[in-house]
Amino acid sequence: MNKLRTVFLAACSAAIFLSAVVQAGDWSQFRGPGGDGVAEGSGFPVTWDAEENIKWKIDLPDRGAGSPIVSGGRVFLSSATEDGRKRSLLCFDRSDGTQLWTRTVEFGEDTTHGKNPFGSTTPAADGDRVVVWHSSAGLYCYDFSGKELWSRDLGDFKHIWGYGSSPIIHDGRVVLQCGPGERAFLTSLDLASGKTIWETDEPYGGDKSPDDVGSWSTPVLAQVAGKQQIICATSTRVNGYDPESGDLLWWCEGLSGSRYDAASSSPLIGGGICFAMADLRGPAMGFKLGGTGNITESNRLWHVEKRNPNSVGTGIMVGRHIFRPNSGPGTLECLEADTGESVWKNRAKDHWASMVLADGHLYALNQRGTTIVFKPNAEEFEEVASNDLGGITNATPAFSDGQIFVRSDEHLYCIGH
Repeated sequence: MNKLRTVFLAACSAAIFLSAVVQAGDWSQFRGPGGDGVAEGSGFPVTWDAEENIKWKIDLPDRGAGSPIVSGGRVFLSSATEDGRKRSLLCFDRSDGTQLWTRTVEFGEDTTHGKNPFGSTTPAADGDRVVVWHSSAGLYCYDFSGKELWSRDLGDFKHIWGYGSSPIIHDGRVVLQCGPGERAFLTSLDLASGKTIWETDEPYGGDKSPDDVGSWSTPVLAQVAGKQQIICATSTRVNGYDPESGDLLWWCEGLSGSRYDAASSSPLIGGGICFAMADLRGPAMGFKLGGTGNITESNRLWHVEKRNPNSVGTGIMVGRHIFRPNSGPGTLECLEADTGESVWKNRAKDHWASMVLADGHLYALNQRGTTIVFKPNAEEFEEVASNDLGGITNATPAFSDGQIFVRSDEHLYCIGH
């Protein structure tokens, strides 16, 4: 066993030990409570099919790409009719899948892409309140009984490819990237009242048509030089913001492509490095965190402009390696975080869902409803299981208390021993 593999396995063992100590928690927002795709706890199934390890399965009224979340014994899910005129938040009992309530907002004519149906955002919850963004139809906050607490009209966000960025909750505030549309901005709102704390515009200075520009990326929170920052991939760059004031602290350029200026996946943070990737065969880059203003020249470690796959789902950073799900062509891939060099690549179906790291395994759900479970092995692709539920899905699974919640176009599943 070489030195790289020894160090890697030691790091994985430490991570597994820590996850066993920490009590399993809710999956309260897109990519989990930390927004990093890492699940707490252990005992998650690695094998299942349409019958094995299925705790319950329920029919869903409409398609949607929004991911389920789990909070306070409930499962929340966004949904919408095919024409987008009715956009809903659904609430289920996590123990048996019983639908507890639905809250629906009616809206007028709108547009989206056939591969990105309405109902494409993920709710966020704090155990008492749940928020959901219906794009142009507004941001809504409910208590867990379904009572509307407040709502906000944040503007008109129309794009031929629809919408997809999801809200996150931090320190009693909702953070949301609003766009794409005529105006794109990052905003922070008080979770209790819905009042705006700050808004920071992201002006577009590129040369592409409005139809070819936008960000569907969900912001992440990270410690940078000992201070909390909001890090967000926009259509042309990655920005770092002060959570208290919304001030733009720094930015790293490099996401603008030759044909499109578009970002879908969220940034990955680890070991003082940020990895970000544009969509639609656009650039990928890695850079060191830290600094102020334009850090492109000083901090960017590598930049690959061409021959990149499409990037919709977000990967996982483990140590000094990036594991990413690709679409068009569909592959699972491992990269070196410091250089961007591809270590290995495994042919797969297209992946739009984001990866999850749970109890020492990586879970990658493809669009055909099959979840590939594999080891975070930086030397070779090491498959553990391939679990087929059938159907079509673009949604990221939720992991909570040893159970996995998977949304397809037609069903919501609870998977567990």
